[in-house]
Amino acid sequence: MGAKREGIRGGGTGAALAIRVTPGASKNEIAAILDDGTLRIRLTAPALEGRANRALVDFLANALDVPRSSIDIVAGENSRNKLVSILGVDPQTVQERLLRRMG
Repeated sequence: MGAKREGIRGGGTGAALAIRVTPGASKNEIAAILDDGTLRIRLTAPALEGRANRALVDFLANALDVPRSSIDIVAGENSRNKLVSILGVDPQTVQERLLRRMG
């Protein structure tokens, strides 16, 4: 993710991630890092009744080893393109944990 860190931004008490979600996938995974640094995440949950949003929060909590309560979808709740806030974790740590998750 090195040069493409634009998708992870720092804040006073955490980090923010730009994410593009693909619901209804065959498995939950970080599929790609787009040219602008946005993470493309595939989720098995459908985009119905907030299920994909809940699955995204669960997936990120697990991948980043943070409580669900530290993750908030701050923009794009009804869109595939989302801005997600992660409290209590700096951008460098977020980047390291996501890279580890990608394999």
